[in-house]
Order: sequence, then structure tokens, then C-alpha cells
Amino acid sequence: MSSPTVIGLDTSSAALGETDAQLLVVGSFAPSEPNGDDGDVGADVQRRPVLTPGAAAVLDGLDDAVAELVALGHDGAEGSTVRLRAMVGGSIRTVLVVGLGTAPAFSVERLRRAAGTAVRAASDAAGIATDLALNVPADGTTPAQAAAAVAEGLLLGSYRFERYRSKPKPSRLVRATIVGLDAAAQAAVERARIAIDAVTWVRDLVNTPPLDKRPAALADLVVAGFEGSGVAVRVLDGDELIAGGYGGIVGVGRGSSVGPRLVELRVSHPDAKRHIAIVGKGITFDTGGYSLKSTSGQETMKTDMAGAATVAAVVRAVARLGLPVEVTGVLALAENMVSGDAQRVSDVVTMRDGTTVEVMNTDAEGRMVLGDGIAHAAELGADTIVDVATLTGAIVIALGDLIGGIMANDDALAASIVASANAVGEPMWQLPLAIDEYGKRVEGTVADLRNVGGREAGSIFGALFLHRFVPKGVRWAHLDIAGIAWRESAGAYQPKGATGSPVRTLITWLESLAAE
Repeated sequence: MSSPTVIGLDTSSAALGETDAQLLVVGSFAPSEPNGDDGDVGADVQRRPVLTPGAAAVLDGLDDAVAELVALGHDGAEGSTVRLRAMVGGSIRTVLVVGLGTAPAFSVERLRRAAGTAVRAASDAAGIATDLALNVPADGTTPAQAAAAVAEGLLLGSYRFERYRSKPKPSRLVRATIVGLDAAAQAAVERARIAIDAVTWVRDLVNTPPLDKRPAALADLVVAGFEGSGVAVRVLDGDELIAGGYGGIVGVGRGSSVGPRLVELRVSHPDAKRHIAIVGKGITFDTGGYSLKSTSGQETMKTDMAGAATVAAVVRAVARLGLPVEVTGVLALAENMVSGDAQRVSDVVTMRDGTTVEVMNTDAEGRMVLGDGIAHAAELGADTIVDVATLTGAIVIALGDLIGGIMANDDALAASIVASANAVGEPMWQLPLAIDEYGKRVEGTVADLRNVGGREAGSIFGALFLHRFVPKGVRWAHLDIAGIAWRESAGAYQPKGATGSPVRTLITWLESLAAE
């Protein structure tokens, strides 16, 4: 069986026409206004695209190329592609033109999407070269940021998961070259490689079937991923979790024949002034327990460990980037199954920090393992804790599959994460924590807490439960990624399946902390 791959990526300071790539990729803008002297033409009149300056400089017969684009029906609309044969450097070359939309609306995210669109449209070519990175949006984006966006789009868009196919059909495209880059831009591309390697690892882990990543196996995969990294790795098995009083994780994992695990990852730096803990929900498969999900509800439950995978990948990227921050990753891994020993509705468990919880819904298991994970992170002295979890279906109803939810006890912390999310094209929206309004609804009848608060405001109740495990004085944010961790349809640089979001958000956010 083949392994999931992304294409190889090169950078060059050369001009596009100097490469020997089989396919050259350039951009075109859509006209901002309809063509015609009076600005009013019929819908049947073809709008003329505007080739980017870099493309115009390469093509020997610019007017002929534009005329051919018009004849082929290409108007530069975002996401559109067309191939043409054009004179480049005195010889006829095949050129793929990617629409960038209108110039006034051009952004770094559109550039990222254009690169992803291009690499998906060029899968039949052995190699491509592109000058898309020379098209820097006029919104404060730097040339280095533009180059990184193109690199991200190319790598993310080329991802394929073929491991479980009996007859893999890999893309013919194996290599891409980004041309026209100076030293700073090439360095930015190298940073982008590390970030996308992290995203790829998450996609691989989330796409892997649940039989091959049960808690012990997933812990082993994570440990193997840190070999030679310099990151301190510690794994607590089922017996150690029982002895340590991790009642949330142990309770959720009771129904499985494979015991739960807690994985701790610590990367330090001599110049670190902050200690950030990232806690990830790692339910390797979620049946719902005795609060059983339907068959259709279980179809994507192999994704319920996306938070833990995200945490592992971000910690590894931090180590590779050498960021001057101390980061601890905590992965709470369990399999939520049904058996004669599984957790019952109305059972009471004692969490790591001594809090007692009535389990009123065994399908609200993510907050149980995260409660223990947050308590564990707090014991290690983190000044900021961020948890990442595919926690609630309610967040999908509220925000869909393209926007993640965030709740926090510190608005400035939430704002900084949202800013990083928007910068990398992984948007998030802050919801209220609503402690005064709803906080008492997670209090238990015979124990301190209950693990559900009601049908309404489900995402907020999940966050309110987790908030009870955050010590006073510790900044905390909860990222609900139930909608954005998986997509049923492909996007410009997102294949169907695991997305790897919000890995790039968290890396960018940690970089901003390191720069403070």
C-alpha cells in the first residue's frame, strides 16, 4: 500500500521562462468593471482577463495569449483555470492560467487558494513552475508572506491519502518550483514547509481508520513521530491513570478492551518567558457509549481525536522552528465503546483535580477527558492553557464546516487566536462563555458537576464545564473544531476528509507570542 504524500517543493530566484518545467502556472485577474466604452455590455460579451505583470513579462505574444484566453472562455474569475499554448522565450510552452478574481479583492488567502487550485488542475503534469508568488496583495502582505501562501497552497492542495487503496492512483505531479524569490521569501517557504508537514501529519492520523489508531496504537504513533526531536515525551497507561485519579479519562475508556492513555509532550527553550499548554481531545473512536450514536452519527467518529493530533503536530512544529516559548502538549486518549464494563448514565466519577461529575450523557465524553487533561496541564505550571477538541455538534449547527468556535476566560487571548486564524485562512468566531447566564446549569444534583447542561447552547455548556477545571489566574481558551476538522467536499487546497485545521492557526499564534 502506498503512503499519503504531498509533492516535492523547490524555490528559485530564476524567472519563470528560464525553467524547464513541463507546465508553467501564471495568474490572471478578472476585470473590475464590464468591458466596453460605456461600461454597459450584454451578458453575452466576453470579459477580458488581465494577465498578471509576471505572466505578461514572460509571454512573447501577450495580445495573442489574451485573445486565446477570451476564445477559451476564461475571464479570470477566482478558481477558474484554463490551459493554452503560448510563446515563452522563443519556444512554445504549455501554460496553465489560474483566475485570481478582481484585483481590488485580491488577498493572501486568494493567493493560497489559487496555488491549491493550480496544483489540483496540474495533476497530469510531471512538474510545474509558477510565479504566482510575485503577485503580492496590496493589503500589507509582504513578498515573503505571499511566497509562503503559495507554498502552503501547493503543498496542501497536493495532499493525497492512498494508504488503504488496493490499487492506489497517485498523482503524476511530483514536484513544483516557485520562481522569482529572494532570500527572505525562500526562508518563508522553508517555514511554511514545517507548518504544512504538521498539517499533513494531522490529516494522516485523522484519516487513519479507528482500528489502526486505538489509544495505545495512537500513543505509539505519536511517540514515533517525536524520535530525535529533542521533545520530552511521557506516556501514562491505563493503570497509571487509575492510580493518578484521572477519573474522566478512565471512565470514558472503561468500555474498550484497550485502555486509555495520556501523552505529555514538552518542548523548552532557554529564552522562553511563557509556558503554554495545549490540551487535545483524543477519542480514537466514539460510539457515544450507552448514549449510543446512530450508524450515520458514527461514520466520521474516527475524527474525534483530531484535537489530540493537532496538539502533537503543533508541538513538533514548535520544536522544529525553535520558537522561544515553552510548550506542553497533553493528549487525552480513550476509545468510547459499549461493553458490560462501560460507563453508565448517572455514574459519578472523580476527576484528576478532585471534582466529582455526574455522567448524564456518555456521549458527552470529550469534556470528561479534557477536564483531566486541563488539570494535568495546570499542575505543570502553564500560565496559558488552550484546549482543542471536536467537542460539540452544536458548533457545526452554529458555524458550519468552515468556521471554528472559540470561548475563553480572557477576551484578549481569544482575539489573538482569532487574528492568527484569520491570517492563515482558518477563520474562527468567538462565542460568549456566559458564566453569569448559564454557569450554574452545569452543577450536579448529587455531585459537583454534571457533564451536560441542556439541549440549547450546547457549545457554551461544553466550554462552561471545561472552565471549572482551569485554575484562577490561568488564561484559557477552548477551541471547538467539530466543524472544521473534517470536510465532506473538497476546497481549493482541501481534499475531502481531514483538514488539519487549526494547526496553522496555533503555530502562527505561538509565533506571535514568541515575538512579544
